Amino acid sequence: MASPASTRRTDRTPRPGYRCAECGWTTSKWVGRCGECQAWGSVAEEAGPGGGAPRTATTAARTPALPIGEIDVELARARPTGVEELDRVLGGGLVPGAVVLLAGEPGVGKSTLLLDVAARAARGGRRVLYVTGEESAGQVRLRAERIRAVDPNLLLAAETDLGTVLGHVDQVAPDMLVVDSVQTIASAQVDGTAGGVSQVREVAAALIAVAKERDIPTVLVGHVTKDGSIAGPRTLEHLVDVVCQFEGERHSRLRLVRATKNRYGPTDEVGCFDLSETGIVGLTDPSGLFLSQALNHVAGTCVTVTLEGRRPLAAEIQSLVATSGLANPRRTTSGVDSSRLAMVLAVLQQRVGARLAEFDVYVSTVGGARVVEPSADLAVALATVSARENVPLKPGMVVMGEVGLAGEIRPVTGAARRLQEAARLGFVRAMVPRGSLAPGQAPATMAVTEVADLHEAVLLSSKPRDASAARRPAAGPVRPRLHQVDSGPA
Repeated sequence: MASPASTRRTDRTPRPGYRCAECGWTTSKWVGRCGECQAWGSVAEEAGPGGGAPRTATTAARTPALPIGEIDVELARARPTGVEELDRVLGGGLVPGAVVLLAGEPGVGKSTLLLDVAARAARGGRRVLYVTGEESAGQVRLRAERIRAVDPNLLLAAETDLGTVLGHVDQVAPDMLVVDSVQTIASAQVDGTAGGVSQVREVAAALIAVAKERDIPTVLVGHVTKDGSIAGPRTLEHLVDVVCQFEGERHSRLRLVRATKNRYGPTDEVGCFDLSETGIVGLTDPSGLFLSQALNHVAGTCVTVTLEGRRPLAAEIQSLVATSGLANPRRTTSGVDSSRLAMVLAVLQQRVGARLAEFDVYVSTVGGARVVEPSADLAVALATVSARENVPLKPGMVVMGEVGLAGEIRPVTGAARRLQEAARLGFVRAMVPRGSLAPGQAPATMAVTEVADLHEAVLLSSKPRDASAARRPAAGPVRPRLHQVDSGPA
């Protein structure tokens, strides 16, 4: 005879669970406010199992399995979009049946870029369906006129219902589909508001199924959260084939597109675009946006070459050192990481003997470029030294290197590729960390100097104060002050 305790365990029914319709947060009891997204009234009881789930019935396959060598690869080849910078990121263009998720902050230019891509495809003879859920049809038409994207093959629909969108796809039978944005489309079969986890998952799954079934290249626009991640469930990024991030400062013309996931190409390519009043244009040579006086420096300026993916970009860093009347001098940056600047200033003061504690230091980049790579540390340090002593660096020089806390200059990746870009732009001198280049990798038109520490870099970076100082012979090893940049005696 079974004990009462075992009977209780056998007869115990599973406790009901509760799930938030907005973010998917689960709890064992009902609450009025979600503990994750803090939404009110979004927590509801999940449907119970209702007994054992029926076993999935076996169905006949519509197409038989084929040997891998007999698979037609032409269906998986990319078709160029007409925008070279976007094709660079996508791996050659859009693949039939591929679903691309393009995410970015509001106002960065996602809709403008996709409208231009849709118009180019329409002018090429393909029928394109552009579904907008954020703007009215008239607003999109005005933007299309402004960027000259009006074409009879470009069809526009302002819809927010998933069933209606699928009806448009059945009616139009497009060769390309653009949905702007996936967070504004809602399905009547799923509870919750548009943009919630359940809605985004259902909408994305339905659009992906249609794209795969009919071989329609589809581009979905996605929103981002405050921390820059894609809004909605993480499942969305797993479902799509390509995930692209559209980045750019609001007050800068430069826009960058990079792929964080790509089933058809690399993820280390970056596309550069110039956003203006007349539309968005790809930049095959964006280095000119970040250089003001590349070959004729003034005091406080230094040029470095950063890597965006595999693409080298020259950037000019400017520094201003001014006497401060405050107890805590200012450390202001624009386009440069403030924590990296604080570290570089501390190394300059401790290892080189720089006196910067009583000065305000302002560091900025030209053209709105954002330099976050550690290889720009040496350029920040030399620009600050140049501004502090009011002595320009040697003309036509580019520098790169990571500064360590001990004052050493650490090697950087892709040094040869960076120097090739600098030589193409006309630079004739370069300063790199020791051991960064293999024999024969330096450009023939460039004089490359290798340095081991920050003290040596300061000595060799600036031009002499006058011609007589340059003619004085060196008097043996001398520990110079910060502003003593030539090899003569103090």
